[in-house]
Amino acid sequence: MTEAATQATAREGGVVEGWTGRLFEDFTPGDIYYHPFGKTVTEADNQSFTLMTQNVAKTHVDRNFAKATEFGLPLVNSTLTLALVTGQSTIDLSMNVFANMGWDEVRMPNPVYEGDTIYSRSKVLSVRESKSRPNLGLVTVATEGFNQDSKIVISYRRTFMVYRQGHLPGVESARPDESTLPSVGDFQ
Repeated sequence: MTEAATQATAREGGVVEGWTGRLFEDFTPGDIYYHPFGKTVTEADNQSFTLMTQNVAKTHVDRNFAKATEFGLPLVNSTLTLALVTGQSTIDLSMNVFANMGWDEVRMPNPVYEGDTIYSRSKVLSVRESKSRPNLGLVTVATEGFNQDSKIVISYRRTFMVYRQGHLPGVESARPDESTLPSVGDFQ
């Protein structure tokens, strides 16, 4: 029996809490996070986001117009790309955010097309305590989004305030009694 199997057998089962995100003290300058989720951007994503935000640029919603441009295809709305990559980074960076302070130096060196799959990564650039809010800290990261061909499609710096250890607001959530779950032995 392997050591991992022995440990698993020795451990009694029970509630295992899910990932709850990082707090200020968990960030170290130089750390790089490859965010775990990719997203293939569909025509529906691009059309919906563009129309919802009342962006009237034809290159996002008019395939015939886009065909006449140097790109030859509709371009994905750049603010959709920004929102997507920021969202992808949330699991590693800002699940416990108090506030976003800003996005700086946003650059889009390559276009995003419908059908591209976008991935992202971030590097922690700096951390500092908040002078005005002792329960928070400020974190600055550099984030890049890249496509399935490893081409960088967006880069930016982002600063956000995140809770410090011991200061995250607690929320009690309702949980049903675990007795309704089947016993482990029922399925061996």
